[in-house]
Amino acid sequence: MAATTKNLLFLCTGNACRSQMAEALARDLLPAHVRCWSAGIVAHGMNPHVATVMSELNISLEGHYSKSVDELPVSDVDVLVTVCGHAAESCPDFPAQQRIHQPFADPPKLALDCDSDDSKLDCYRQVRDQIATWLQQEPLQMALR
Repeated sequence: MAATTKNLLFLCTGNACRSQMAEALARDLLPAHVRCWSAGIVAHGMNPHVATVMSELNISLEGHYSKSVDELPVSDVDVLVTVCGHAAESCPDFPAQQRIHQPFADPPKLALDCDSDDSKLDCYRQVRDQIATWLQQEPLQMALR
């Protein structure tokens, strides 16, 4: 029996880093019956470091762009994942069947004290890898069945 399609939305403040990484990783790691989107409370534009660290995993962000939640079919969302505190607090009213709050550190803030480009990218890699690990854990897997 085929699995029922599940629509998964990752929401953050500006759809520049964390939610973009989560969407791309989810498309790569989760089963085919899960359709993924990302958005922000507002659109801040894509952070170029995200494409760099995702390409290291052979995951392209071609076609990705920063968008606000107003641009998506919110009535179709089955699982909403907020990846930062501001998004969880400011999230518009969603008819999502399930909400999950899984905060991740903000890579640009982590990189503020770094003194080299490579050490800045390490901050993005750290968050990318944390998201990838979380995507494969049981609570999310249960929500997507």
